Amino acid sequence: MTLSRADLEELDRKDALRQFHARFVLPDGVIYLDGNSLGALPTATPTRIASLIEKEWGRDLIRSWNTHGWIDMQARVGGKIGRLIGAGEGETIVSDSTSINVFKALSAALALNANRRSILSERNNFPTDLYMAEGLLGLLERGHCLRLVEPDEIAGAIDGDTAVVLLTQVSYRTGRAYDMGAITTAAHAKGALTVWDLCHSAGAIPVDFSGANADFAVGCGYKFLNGGPGAPAFITVAHRHQARARPALSGWFGHANPFGFEESYAAADGIARFAVGTPPVLSLAALEVGVDLMLEASINALHAKSLKQFEIFRALMAQELGVHGFSLSSVDGPGGRGSQISYAHPNGWPIVQALIAKGVIGDFRAPDIMRFGFTPLYLGFAELWDAVTILREIMDTRLWDGPEYHRRNKVT
Repeated sequence: MTLSRADLEELDRKDALRQFHARFVLPDGVIYLDGNSLGALPTATPTRIASLIEKEWGRDLIRSWNTHGWIDMQARVGGKIGRLIGAGEGETIVSDSTSINVFKALSAALALNANRRSILSERNNFPTDLYMAEGLLGLLERGHCLRLVEPDEIAGAIDGDTAVVLLTQVSYRTGRAYDMGAITTAAHAKGALTVWDLCHSAGAIPVDFSGANADFAVGCGYKFLNGGPGAPAFITVAHRHQARARPALSGWFGHANPFGFEESYAAADGIARFAVGTPPVLSLAALEVGVDLMLEASINALHAKSLKQFEIFRALMAQELGVHGFSLSSVDGPGGRGSQISYAHPNGWPIVQALIAKGVIGDFRAPDIMRFGFTPLYLGFAELWDAVTILREIMDTRLWDGPEYHRRNKVT
């Protein structure tokens, strides 16, 4: 069946999530397909931040830690994110960046499994996760190793020396998703623990941390949670591990009595021990706005819409651009797929730059991956038609081959 713009306009009219579009700041003439890398700005965020600056910081100054609850923001926002990812109450806190939280989760897992020496991950895991693992093992110098295998080899590669399995649930390159429950069960059967990176899962697909019996999870706040550039990340630790997990980064906000200014570290009870330094209040406030929006919507409805957008985009690419050498890189995994579609093309970089110049914002991942994210709260169906139409014009006219589109930027 041939798709038309009218078909997609009809889907927009029937879309129960379309009401959320007006609650984001989206520039006219821009089709935003990069919310899987940086979420759009909620309309409520500037007002919240202005109020915090003017009334809380500006008027109440340091008293705001108590009078406006700044001191509780990490736990409060963490609890809300915990609801989005199926974690139990008191298992999630907002703190630091994803990279730092990977370090904290891995170090805790290795300490809990101190008689084992290997971290198992996949070869194409997001690089910062692997870099942090390498740095931690170099710091420990206890004979640990990082083992990298292909995605389909993970379950079979877990053995008696595997201390922890470190995986990103949804691949940043392809959108392929692991079955969190199945992998966690396989890890536990061999005595291993799991650390799940949920950067491309939280707010994008249904996640059941507790149902999977997972051990640790981390994730960022600036993608599908719409917390803004550099938004703080979260870490989730199952209740059964919290009492024995001693954080390697023992900062004062993870102390049992931060304002007692005691001479030695004593870990706080529960998830609070995984906090480190003074929390970034402005960033936490922005993140809370985005998370509150996500909690208003049904994650199942969001996921269903993103899957439909995937199928429509794929059909449009085949219908309109079948002769231009695009190769679909996105595949389903045992856990389905995330909220994006990826294509490989030998000229992926300049094509993406030409798209951006024409108002269609996606992104590029080396060596040749063009990524297009589906953020159902604010992305409509007819916009997919318009994006593919513009891409066809770029390819038909070879606009992408202009020298200005071949120049490399620091951020891709």
